Parts: sequence; C-alpha cells; structure tokens
Amino acid sequence: MKHLIDPTDLRKEEIDQIIVLAEDIIAHRERYQGSMAHKKLATLFYEPSTRTRLSFTAAMMELGGQVLGFSNPQNSSAAKGETVQDTVRVLGCFADIIAMRHPIEGAPLVASEVSRVPIINAGDGSHSHPTQTLTDLLTIKRELGRIDDITIGFCGDLRFGRTVHSLIKALSRYHGIKVVLIAPDELRLPDYIKLDVCEKMGVEYRETDNLDEAIPELDVLYMTRVQKERFLDEDEFDRVKDSFVLDARRMALAKPKMAVLHPLPRVNEILTEVDDDPRAAYFRQVENGKFVRMSLIVSLMEWRNDPEHVMPEHEAPILNPALHCSNPKCICNNEKHQPRFRLAENGITRCWYCDSKVR
Repeated sequence: MKHLIDPTDLRKEEIDQIIVLAEDIIAHRERYQGSMAHKKLATLFYEPSTRTRLSFTAAMMELGGQVLGFSNPQNSSAAKGETVQDTVRVLGCFADIIAMRHPIEGAPLVASEVSRVPIINAGDGSHSHPTQTLTDLLTIKRELGRIDDITIGFCGDLRFGRTVHSLIKALSRYHGIKVVLIAPDELRLPDYIKLDVCEKMGVEYRETDNLDEAIPELDVLYMTRVQKERFLDEDEFDRVKDSFVLDARRMALAKPKMAVLHPLPRVNEILTEVDDDPRAAYFRQVENGKFVRMSLIVSLMEWRNDPEHVMPEHEAPILNPALHCSNPKCICNNEKHQPRFRLAENGITRCWYCDSKVR
C-alpha cells in the first residue's frame, strides 16, 4: 500500500504524475466530480489548521466523496489517552483514506505502520509536510512553467519550518536546483537537511542573513513566518520574530518574473502592499493546494493495490536500548513506541521517526 509520510516516499516519476493530473483537473474539473463517489476521507487534525484541513475537505467534496473526522483532539478519544495507532485502526473501519496532522513528530509514520487504508501526512510538528510540498511544486510549475533549473531562496524560519524541509527534499530530485538559505543564526536550516539532502544529492546551496543581497538572483522566494508554537523558549522567539520582512522596496530588487510563495498564515513577514504585485503567488498557491490534494487522493486510491506503487524500501532500523532520541516532541518520547534509529549518510545516528540526533 502507498502512504505519503515524507516527500521521499514518492518517486520523482510519481510526483510528476500527480502534478500532471492536478493540471488536468484544473483544466477539466467536470471529469473528476464523481471519481470519489461513495468514498470517505477521515481528517484527523490534532492541532489547529485552516488551509490544510479545509483544502482536504474541499478536495474530497469536489471529487464527490464524503469527509469525517475531528479538528480538535479534545473532541476525540485522544483526550482519554488513546494512542495514534489505536485511533487509526478505528478510523480505518469507517474511512477509505486518512489525512493526519499532529504536533508530535513521527505520529503519521507510526500510524502508517498499522493502517489498512492510505495515510497522508498533513504535517507532523516541525518535521515534514509533504502535501504542502506538492502544492509548492505545482505552484512553481504554473508560475514559471518549469521546476528544473531554478534558483530558490528560503527566507525566515528554516530551523522549524517543516514546509522548507519537505520542499528541499523534493527539489533535490530535480535538475539544476540552486538554494539560497536566508535566515538569522538562530533559525538556520538543520544540519541533517544540508548534509543528508543537499550535499548527498549534489544540490548547490549557500547561507546568508541578507535578503537584499540575495533577492536579485532568485526565481522563487519562499517566505516563512517565525512559528511561536515551535519554540520552547519565548525569549528566543522574541529575538528573531521580526528577522525579515518583504516589502515593496525589496520587491523592486527582484526579477520581473520572480514568484513569491508562502505556506501561510503570515504574520508580518510579507506586508500587504506586496499582495497586488503580480509576482505575489501565495493566494494562488492556496488554490493549487486543493487541486493537488484532489490529484493525490485519486492517485493513492488508484495505487492502493498496485504493486508498482509501494512504499520505498529502507534498511532495517537500529534497535539499541542504550540510545535515546533527543527530541522531546518525537512520538517515541510521547507514546510507548520502541525507539528506532538509522545511520545517516554522514555517519551520525538519527531517530527513525523524526531524524533528530541520538543521545
């Protein structure tokens, strides 16, 4: 069975197929209106969401399907202590496919290990957000006409920004990608992404804390908000929350055809004076999210029993009771799951569920 937990669960050919199907849905929406008739999507959202949850709901409804689930864990048996795996086993009795958002990293992976229906990771903590990645790729394709041979700048919170981590992983499969990482020291991209993704895949990248210097070379500027909910130290959040702001002055430094993306919600990192600039693609990006989720739902349902579309094989995990995940927000530190680990490309042992270093 095919799940989508991480962007690397999809081969590049599968990503391209999903994007092509999304473009066909955009062009011929009437063809797909009954394709999920009598099918049910369960949305299990353990943390707040507007765009992602409603995007999944709208996608399934436009396909002719039905939606059930919850948007607040206090309204579910999780409030009584039910584990993620038990919840998924139960919901699999009612639904044909499940979309899950969870603040605990690795929760969707744990869910996929026992689920009898496809699981879609709709965001797990600051770890991964693969459906936003598909949204971003479709938006880049529609704005620029290509995904290969682009220079993309990621600006703001690159440390906790799961959308950034996921998109870099996906773009590493494409040709001619150059990445500019624009962030203060406190919010730099995690080393495991730079080492295990960029360097392993040969992606050219550089780091800077100067947006004015970087913006003229960019084909895509990917803005992010500094996420207060990801910080354990509020003082650290206050120091960096206003690090970078995109305004009309900075837009004047950019290429005439540059596209500005943002996963939203924004706070103050993009001023409203930018909204009417034709290069501001972030609201078009939201609509693209619905179409790409329609494509993903159709694809996963078609691939459900197809031996050509299965989860990628991984080396057996390392099981060592002397090792511990260093991430307090990892599933193995919040539910009773045996810690598992993997040996990364640089020889560092990392958590199987959240990619954090061991201790």
